[in-house]
Amino acid sequence: MESNEIRRAFLDFFRSKEHTIVPSAPMVVKNDPTLMFTNAGMNQFKEIFLGNAPRPWPRAADTQKCLRVSGKHNDLEEVGHDTYHHTMFEMLGNWSFGDYFKREAIGWAWELLTGVYGLDKSRMYATVFEGSEQDGVPFDREAYDYWLQYLPEDHIIRGNRHDNFWEMGETGPCGPCSEIHYDLREEEEIRLQPGRELVNQGSPLVIEIWNLVFMQFNRKANGSLEPLAARNIDTGMGFERLCMILQGKKSNYDTDVFQPTIGRIAAMSGKRYGDQAQADVAMRVVADHLRAIAFSIADGQLPSNVKAGYVIRRILRRAVRYGYTYLGFDQPFICRLVPGLVEQMGEQFPELRAQQSLIEKVIEEEESAFLRTLSTGITLLDGVIRQVVESGSRTIAGRDAFLLYDTYGFPIDLTELIAREQGVEVDLPGFEKELRAQKERSRNAAAVSADDWHELMPIRESEFVGYDTLSERVRIARYRSVQSKGKTSYQLVFDRTPFYGNSGGQIGDIGYIEQEGDRIPVVATEKENGLIVHITQRLPENPEGEFTAVVDPEKRQSAANNHTATHLLHEALRRVLGTHVEQKGSLVTPEYLRFDFSHFQKVTTEELREVERLVNRAIRANYPLVENRNATREEAEACGAMMLFGEKYGDRVRMVRFGTSVELCGGTHTSATGNIGMCKIVSEGAVSAGVRRIEAVTGEAVEKIVYAAEDTLRNVGEYLNNPQVLQAVRKLMESNETLRSEVEAMRREQVAQWAEKIAASTPERDGMQLIALQSDRTPEFVKDLAYNLRTRLPRLVLVIGSLAGEKPSLTIMLGDEIVAAGANAATVVREAARAIQGGGGGQPFFATAGGRNAEGLQAAIDRAVELIREQMK
Repeated sequence: MESNEIRRAFLDFFRSKEHTIVPSAPMVVKNDPTLMFTNAGMNQFKEIFLGNAPRPWPRAADTQKCLRVSGKHNDLEEVGHDTYHHTMFEMLGNWSFGDYFKREAIGWAWELLTGVYGLDKSRMYATVFEGSEQDGVPFDREAYDYWLQYLPEDHIIRGNRHDNFWEMGETGPCGPCSEIHYDLREEEEIRLQPGRELVNQGSPLVIEIWNLVFMQFNRKANGSLEPLAARNIDTGMGFERLCMILQGKKSNYDTDVFQPTIGRIAAMSGKRYGDQAQADVAMRVVADHLRAIAFSIADGQLPSNVKAGYVIRRILRRAVRYGYTYLGFDQPFICRLVPGLVEQMGEQFPELRAQQSLIEKVIEEEESAFLRTLSTGITLLDGVIRQVVESGSRTIAGRDAFLLYDTYGFPIDLTELIAREQGVEVDLPGFEKELRAQKERSRNAAAVSADDWHELMPIRESEFVGYDTLSERVRIARYRSVQSKGKTSYQLVFDRTPFYGNSGGQIGDIGYIEQEGDRIPVVATEKENGLIVHITQRLPENPEGEFTAVVDPEKRQSAANNHTATHLLHEALRRVLGTHVEQKGSLVTPEYLRFDFSHFQKVTTEELREVERLVNRAIRANYPLVENRNATREEAEACGAMMLFGEKYGDRVRMVRFGTSVELCGGTHTSATGNIGMCKIVSEGAVSAGVRRIEAVTGEAVEKIVYAAEDTLRNVGEYLNNPQVLQAVRKLMESNETLRSEVEAMRREQVAQWAEKIAASTPERDGMQLIALQSDRTPEFVKDLAYNLRTRLPRLVLVIGSLAGEKPSLTIMLGDEIVAAGANAATVVREAARAIQGGGGGQPFFATAGGRNAEGLQAAIDRAVELIREQMK
């Protein structure tokens, strides 16, 4: 069976068992501080399991995009080196929300694997939980007895807490599980050693393919377990491993999931897959990482230096590094693999096809940047190795290797490889010590601990009443304390609330709660897993009483105005630039708005002005807010509502319309566009490849900009003693141009006089006319002097070190006869510039370099002269 058929057969089977087939959630998680990425199929159902959200269906099935590269579930370093670990993978799953339990889950798994897929029953093993005294959970006799209906006793294995008690993280839904393993070995191997001895022992050919989790508990912050309100089923089957078994392969990477991409990598690199172990690992790494990167970008996560973006950048750089080191790619190549991936997976995951251009451009820019980093790192590493050898040592200090890794992004394994080629070792224990110290500093800086929730009343999800009122009588449903950076704050969840929780780019409301004259400020409002969480610095004296919750009206109105302006801005950008424009992020505060969008070139001044005109025209039209808080997906699509890739929409959505602008949005908005007053774009620039950012202000903030501009013009006119500012500036520029020409003529004359004196006083020694010195002259003056001297001295060797402020530079000029004798200024300057911690280049007769270490300037000059002498021998 081809992979697409395998996936389809799974979904069709559970559809026949009355499961609702649901789409995959985005791989990048929003509004859940405990997760960066979807790392298991159950993530999107977590709040249903916890009882915090209503149950949309009793049964469901799906294929979920997952990413495991951080936290407890981190497979990154194994990827490529074995046959079955991946960063991004598909998890086939079936779910029961308080409906069926162990008997059906085990029976249907057996029916699908043996009846539909036709797997060999004699090669299958099942594990069941042996129990845990620590948690007070007994041996899972129920699951064991069900498995006895299908498997012999010696194919049912008791597993420990590590293998057979599934937990998503430190806290949250969990329960005993039953894994299904399959033995892929040859018959001769099976006769020599039974498969049961290799289950969960790291064998690449006796592998887990399906995990049936019997979700019964919630792990609390103190480590204890409490029963869930309803028993649930959560299963996850590795799609890639299933394809390996059904296609008769011994490696996931040999299936049609990966082979098309690996074939393209092999053709591009000129290497054949299977010929060389290191090249094979590199091809597997690139083929795997390509999927993780492409799907993350399609789901709205761009590479960056923080949080989830940093993880994606790290994955991409790992792929580039393997391609650079083992496949010989020194130009962007991963971006060229995207069209093939889209062709292969775009039907099942349409977001790939819709975002193809953006994915290609983002990857290409990231590759180019990191390849430059590698080039710089290799130059710096060469200098470190030379210093190590010159000192008589053969070991690079751990702190030096860590500096390359931490400051310049140079991978430690590449440092090891290059050092080994030159007979030098790396102090890895020292490097690991520095790395641990850095991680400890980061952990301490970001350490946050939260107590368990104190439940005062049951609540599934927060009822938000803030669309209609800014004040409401409320009760606290649950609360907890949170410790961060030595300070304690409190998180309060109300039964209902007028406060908007930080989500969808709009920051949360502030305000206060009041009880019997005691007013407690609400300093922030967050949204977490469907609950609106209010942050205060202290608890009320009587948490069980009733309160009045009041939102700051001025801040709310300003934020609402700015949020509506983003909708108008989005529509205007699409009208001016084209329908390829899609929102890629936003930030809405009471003070300003920020809007990120897909576009592949700088927006011109004329285009920005037209966008501004359209937005302000819509504001003046005073379009009223028209909303449908309970629209179906079909109704929204029929109205042409904008839907964003990377967002998870339910069957019912809130549709917001202002004139011809129609979007799905849960944020707060102004009642009519006229309330915005006016919108002014204050900046436009690039965020990353293919993504631009606009910042803008509205209302009173626009007035401040206009007043500031008027004040500036008036002050300039007063300074120039002429109210006609443009005329005065033009006259001033003409005067400056005349003075500049006169100064340039004087400088050329001065250079010529200097050159004549220096040429007359520079005798020839050892076959060269050497001038080597430090100067405080500008680089432009030094360059002019060098070219002037070259016309006078055919055996010129000019090496000048300049210092402009704190920044050192090196200039080398060689006469024609010196170049003919074998000297090359470009190669010399690259080597000599290491003394000033810099680099440069140029032509054989003229080259320059800049650096960061001014103290090494004389050493750079001396090294340059030494190298030129060596080249002329």
